[in-house]
Amino acid sequence: MTSAPLVSWWIRLREVVLAALPAVLTVVLLLLATQPAYETLIRNGNGWTPYAYQALAQDVLAYQVAQLDPRQGGGQRQMKYEMALSSAANPGQFTMLPAVEAHGDARLARIEALLRQNTAASIAEAAREAIRLNAQAGDFANETRVQYVQALEAMRRALIGTALITGILSMLLTVRVLLLWRAERERRSRREARQREALSLASHELRRPLQALLFASDLLRQADTPEQREHLLSLIEDSTAQLASRADLTNLQDLYMDVNLRLTRPDLRPLVQRAAGGRVRVQVPAEPVLWPVDVDRLRQIIENLVENALKYTSGPVEVALATPGGRPTITVRDFGPGIPIDLRERVFLPYERGSHAPAQGQGLGLPLVRRYARAHGGDVTLEDAPGGGTLARLTLGEPPRPEKGQDTPKGRETR
Repeated sequence: MTSAPLVSWWIRLREVVLAALPAVLTVVLLLLATQPAYETLIRNGNGWTPYAYQALAQDVLAYQVAQLDPRQGGGQRQMKYEMALSSAANPGQFTMLPAVEAHGDARLARIEALLRQNTAASIAEAAREAIRLNAQAGDFANETRVQYVQALEAMRRALIGTALITGILSMLLTVRVLLLWRAERERRSRREARQREALSLASHELRRPLQALLFASDLLRQADTPEQREHLLSLIEDSTAQLASRADLTNLQDLYMDVNLRLTRPDLRPLVQRAAGGRVRVQVPAEPVLWPVDVDRLRQIIENLVENALKYTSGPVEVALATPGGRPTITVRDFGPGIPIDLRERVFLPYERGSHAPAQGQGLGLPLVRRYARAHGGDVTLEDAPGGGTLARLTLGEPPRPEKGQDTPKGRETR
């Protein structure tokens, strides 16, 4: 299993790579874009011109003219001959000579050989060969210029494409950062909302044991007999235990949001009978009803259903435990005005209340009841009671168990 530090290191590395990606991509694309122009300049020479070939043709033609002009003396002819022969015999001054000769049949070596023969016919042929070689150099120069233009145009297009690609990539990375920021903000908002809801539910559930604790404390001051004091002390201990069970601030998510259960297999009858008193009448089977439940959570379910029923009627409230089909069912009936069909699901939403709801209350009891019921593998529903009023039906199922081979979830254990 990957450790948390390794995952964190990988996330940081991924973000650094993504942040550096536009710069790296820009460098790579620019290198690829400028490579053709660079190779063209290296291959063909930087600023190459055919001047040496033009000078050779001029020197050979000048010597040919000197031979045909009787006004020029032998010394002048010899000087021009040596100049023409020196140009033809020095191939180092002719840059890109193989490429120029590849553009036609004229060859520098042939011009030199013809000049060395030094006859009228050979000089005329050398002049024609020099002119053809100069023409080949001009063709090569024109072709090189076209290649330069094409390479520069391709580089221009590549630079524009590089700018577009890196711009789009930067924009996408910016959008990604904004989306991640928004998602993180929404996660934080949802986490804060869950924390507020958990605190509201805890406040809602602390009210009853706190009231019972205060009531028992007042009665304890007026108790006359040891039996009364013992009974009131047991009530105080029970209320204190409930306060501790419902007010663990370090565990509110497990108590009220994710609902991790602490399962036991008690007899459900005493839990239901605890609701009896005042206007509440309770009916339970004669035989024990054993079922895996979280005792504290089931007690909160019953308290909320009974309290909700008492709010909607001034008459009696009937609580019954039965086992139809082998599964425990707890019903709480009131004789109030009832709940319209279109509101029976809405009242299970947080902060939703019935149309005849009293002024007090936050609309959190029934949502918590359903959450706890479903955590036990069951559900709670509302329906019309025979003869009027509302019947809340809690059906308990088999609470989900950890799959074989998995660890027991935190807080979900059998005592």
